Amino acid sequence: MEIPKQRRRGDRRDATLVRDLDSMHVFMPLMLPNRADNEAFIQELVDMSAIEAYLERKNAQNPEYKFTFFHVFLAALARTIEMRPRLNRFIIGNRYFDRNHITFSFIVKKAFSDNADESIMILKYDPASEKPAIDMVHDKIADFVYSVRKTEKKDGTTDILDTLAKTPMWMRKLIVAILRSLDAHGHMPKDLANEDPYNSSVFVSNLGSIKLNAGYHHLANWSTNSIFVVIGEKHKQPFYGEDGSVAVKTAINLGLTLDERIADGYYYSKSIRLMKKLLAEPALLDIPAKEALNIEY
Repeated sequence: MEIPKQRRRGDRRDATLVRDLDSMHVFMPLMLPNRADNEAFIQELVDMSAIEAYLERKNAQNPEYKFTFFHVFLAALARTIEMRPRLNRFIIGNRYFDRNHITFSFIVKKAFSDNADESIMILKYDPASEKPAIDMVHDKIADFVYSVRKTEKKDGTTDILDTLAKTPMWMRKLIVAILRSLDAHGHMPKDLANEDPYNSSVFVSNLGSIKLNAGYHHLANWSTNSIFVVIGEKHKQPFYGEDGSVAVKTAINLGLTLDERIADGYYYSKSIRLMKKLLAEPALLDIPAKEALNIEY
C-alpha cells in the first residue's frame, strides 16, 4: 500500500513543491512566466510493425473492446513518465511542482458525425497496480467509452461548463479570474481541479481517429498541463536500413509540445528514446505496472 507523503509548507494538494532547484531555474519562471511562450516542439516517426504484430496477438481472443495503438501509446507514455518523473513537473505561480499522480486527458467523440457530442476523459494511471499498464489503460477507456456512448451520462467537465455557461458574461469573467488566482496559489476547488483536462500530466489528441495527420498543438497558460501530444493517421512510410536497404512500412507521426522550462534537452532526449523503446517492444507493457522495467534506452 502506498504511504501518502507528508504535506509540507508550499506544497499543493495535487503536487509537491520542488525545493532543490539550481539558481537559473529559480529565476526562469520570473523571466519567462508564460507556459505558451516556452514551447518546444518535437516530431517523431513511429514504425508500427512491432505494434501491429503485438495488437494481433492481444486481440486474438476477440475481446469485445479491441486493443488499439492508442492504448499502446498511452501505456508506453505512462511508463515513460513513471521512469522519467520530471516530465510530470509543472510551473504555476512562478514555482515548480512535481505532480502527485500520472494523468491523461483526451476527447471521446460519442459518434463520428459533425453534430455528435464530445466528452473529456481524464485517465489516472496507477503505477502500483497489479495489472499490466496496457490492460489498465484499455479497461479504463473501455468503461468510460461505454458509459458515454451507451447512456446519456456526461463527463464532469461538461457538467461544470454547462452550468457556468448559463451565467452572464461579466460573471463568467469574474469566475475565471478568481479560479486563475486560486490555482496560482494552490487553492483551486478539488472538484474543479479533478475535472479540468488542463490539469493533467499529458493532454492527448488522437487525430488519426478522424483521418488527420499529426502536427503542432500549443500549450495553454491555464492550469498545469506541461505536455500536449498529437497522434497522426497511419500511413505508409519508407524506412532505410543501415545497409542502405529500403522497406515500406506502416507508420504514425507523433507531435509533442513540451514546456521547455521543466527539463533540459538531454532529459527530453532520453525520455523520447525510452518511449520509442517501449513502442518498439510493446510486450514490455504486459509486465505488471508495479514491477520496475530494467531496460536500457
